[in-house]
Amino acid sequence: MAESPNVRLLFGGRCPDCGRREVDMPKPLLNLQDDFDWNVRDFESFRRFMLEELAARLPERKRWTAADVEVVLIEVLAYVLDQLSDMLDRVTAEGRLNAARRPESVRRLLKLIGFDALGLAWRNKEAPFDTVDESDPRKRELLFEQYWLRNPSKMEQARLRGPRELRTQRRMVTLDDFVTQVEQHPLVRRAYAWQEWGGAWMVIHVAVINWNRTRLDDTGIDYPSDLGAVVQRFHRDNGFGDTSLPLPDLALSPTVRGILTPYLEAVRMCGQPVVLTDAQEVGVFIAFSIQVNANYFQSEVRLAVEQTLGTGPEGFFSPGKLGFGEDLCASDLYQALMNVDGVDNVCINSLKRLGERYADKSGEGRIVLQGLEVAVCDNDPSSPERGYFTLTLRGGRKG
Repeated sequence: MAESPNVRLLFGGRCPDCGRREVDMPKPLLNLQDDFDWNVRDFESFRRFMLEELAARLPERKRWTAADVEVVLIEVLAYVLDQLSDMLDRVTAEGRLNAARRPESVRRLLKLIGFDALGLAWRNKEAPFDTVDESDPRKRELLFEQYWLRNPSKMEQARLRGPRELRTQRRMVTLDDFVTQVEQHPLVRRAYAWQEWGGAWMVIHVAVINWNRTRLDDTGIDYPSDLGAVVQRFHRDNGFGDTSLPLPDLALSPTVRGILTPYLEAVRMCGQPVVLTDAQEVGVFIAFSIQVNANYFQSEVRLAVEQTLGTGPEGFFSPGKLGFGEDLCASDLYQALMNVDGVDNVCINSLKRLGERYADKSGEGRIVLQGLEVAVCDNDPSSPERGYFTLTLRGGRKG
């Protein structure tokens, strides 16, 4: 080891504030030559290297045989060094994902980059957990590693899949990320995100359109069994490790906000507040006059038109079909109705927002919306404030 410099302060003059600093530097270290070949890694190389070193130290000895004690010791030592070298290579290889062979090493390295193969298999009930329900985490790890040993192809699939998952954005960083991630939830059809100053930091606001246009804080919601199964699978697949995202009991009819909040908390950035907001629904009134083909019954065409303009999965006013701030255009209504069998012609007699203060826009052919406004037309007599339409059918067959 190198010695530290010896520093002295000398005050030889009359002024106590004047002095000089002297430093005695240590002697430089000897330049030792390294005569060891660090590429020696196997038995033959170790044996030859030590025999050459022994012959150089004892030049007067001209003959060496396998029965000599020195040669026997060298071979024993070379054998041990060969084992240690192999162990070093194996240990070093276990630290790289492309070279690791042990299942626990591969799983640990994949987990360092955010890919939990064990947790993913446990949540999705994949092999070996498709037939075994093991609750003990330690036994679960042993069971999974034994499965990989018996099925090395599955370990290779995880080894290739893990690094690719790094390119998948699972965090909400930009506003587009908020929209993309929230719209992936089964209960959400459309999302819109913006940010504003909250007094101390920026606050992200996310407005959503739910699958049945319920409000975020509505209670007593009846979740269909098929939708509930999709929601449970989504929270299970987007969990961390072997745990799923928190999910309230859907049988208790929780609010949509209560279901979405754990998902947002899991994928938002740390220290970034997120506020969920409802869409601003704008009810509209539309009056149609439809010319029915002579070969079609008016009742059949009326039913088909009501389904086309309905809120069902394929309806024009289905939740999420119209986005936030998207104008309601007469041309889109014409296109939708003219595709109905039996409709020869369509005329829009009235197109306006609900309310006397809003003018009719049938002449302009467009209801302009902005911000969080979304056009709705449920055509439900019990909720006329949510929009309705009237149909006047001419021609066709009666009945």
